[in-house]
This record gives sequence, C-alpha cells and structure tokens, in this order.
Amino acid sequence: MVDITASMVKALRDKSGVGMMDSKKALVENEGNIEQAIDWLRAKGLAKAEKKSTRTAAEGLVAIAIEGNKGAIVEINSETDFVARNEEFQTFVKKVAEVALTVNNIEELADKNIDGAKSVQESLTELIVTIGENMALRRFCKLEVNKGVVSSYVHGELSAGLGKIGVLVALESDADTDVLETLGSQLAMHIAATNPQALDKDSVDADVLERERAVLKEQAIASGKSPEIAEKMVDGRLRKFYEEICLLEQTFVIDGETKIADVIANAAKSSGADIKLVDYAHIKLGEGIEKEEEDFASEVAKVANG
Repeated sequence: MVDITASMVKALRDKSGVGMMDSKKALVENEGNIEQAIDWLRAKGLAKAEKKSTRTAAEGLVAIAIEGNKGAIVEINSETDFVARNEEFQTFVKKVAEVALTVNNIEELADKNIDGAKSVQESLTELIVTIGENMALRRFCKLEVNKGVVSSYVHGELSAGLGKIGVLVALESDADTDVLETLGSQLAMHIAATNPQALDKDSVDADVLERERAVLKEQAIASGKSPEIAEKMVDGRLRKFYEEICLLEQTFVIDGETKIADVIANAAKSSGADIKLVDYAHIKLGEGIEKEEEDFASEVAKVANG
C-alpha cells in the first residue's frame, strides 16, 4: 500500500478544491496517483469544482464578525457579483467570519468545522458545485485586545457585516466602552477611505522606505541639487510620504485638519484614560486580483458549458 503523505493530500486538495478528508480518501483509493484521484473525485461528484478552479474569482463578499474584545474579517471570492447577492452564499460567508474568531490563520480556518459538520473548505467546495461558480477563501485577519474594544466598519454593506470593504480597529484602554466604540467607528471609516499602508513610521517596511528614499534623492539630484542638499530635501519629502501612508500621521477625513494621532490623544484627554490604537485591519474585496478581460461571445460560451 502506498504511503499517503501530507504533501500529496495538499497537492490534490490545491488542484481539485476538495476538502482534506476527501482528498486523502481519493488518494488511498487510487494508490497515490493524483490524476486518477481527480477522476475518482469527479466520478463521485465531488470535483465538479475542479474544472471551475481556473476561473478568476474577484467578486464575492468581505464579512466581519465581532465577539467581545475580538473581531475577524474574511474575504471569500466568487466569479460574479450576482453570487454575492445569493442568500445561501451570504449565510455561508457570515458563518465563516464567526468561525474565524476561533482560529489564528487561514489554514486553520479552512480546516475548521462549520456548524459542527464539514470543514469550511469542504462546505465551500459543495457550494461551488451547487451554485456553479468558482469561489475561494482568500484572506483572513483577526484582532484582539486585553481591555478595550475592537470596532468595525463595512463599506458597501449588502446586509449586516457583509460588504465590499471591511475594517477592524483595535483600541486598548480603560475608557468607557461607548467612547471607545464611537472613536473606533470613526477611525474605521477613515481607514476605509484612505487605506493606510502602515500604522506608524516604525511600521513602514524597510524596503518600501529605502525605495522611496532612493527615488526622492534621485529626483532632487536630477533637479541640480548637490548630494548634501538632496539628502536634506529627502528628509523633508519623507515627512509628506509618512503623512500619506501612515495611519497615525494622516489627517482625519471627518474634520479635514486633525492628525489621527491627535484625534486619539484628544479622545483620551476627554475620557480621562489612556487610549492606544494597537492595530487595524483593512480588506478590500478583490484587491490585487487581476481580472480577465472576456468578450461577450466567450462569456456566453462559458455559461453554456457550465
């Protein structure tokens, strides 16, 4: 009997979209042969999703779940916005967000049982077969504080907690919960609008900073400035760079004049307790996915062929 390794199961799972247990069973039944295992799954009606797995899935939903002092965002993609309005799909995405509160990474989430039955990935595969579109569990993020709140905002909301952009804000403080929730909600709306790339200056990726510094210095030297003067100009221009990409350095979109760090400091002063913005999370549906351009004829053919 062929020894079925974890890497073999993962390879079949990645290729077929079928859950871990079904993948392992298929490999056992076919003595480790992946192609035969795929055919076996298809014969069982479990791998109808396999031929759909190459289709681009850039639509779908972002979902948020909050429980106590922790919150989670998940992104589950589909091929069309039509599926995002499907009640069965919406219910599934909401449940996955709730399950996400109990795990620490995307792999755990995919393997976690949903409704005490099948795993998230297995349930998603069944949904692909039922609805007839490629879908993917793409991203996951969870925030938690020891004391304070995790606030949220969903932009383009289709129903409670479901939309196109999801934001979490983790505030650590002994301040009144209502004060923190109000502040957190406002900060979350700001983040949805500006999509900062880092929390503060210290959080900026070193490679990103080095590239920006090199570009700014090259621009200054090209304008005729000496290396010494160019270096000083770079320091000044980096301040503007930080104001654009760092959340705490940005100007609050709600009043258009106060720096976010000062918004938090003012709220802390009014509440009589320290308030720390520990972290934030921002997920925009389909961000970074390259969408395929298709003409009408090919779209009709795709629908006709299932």
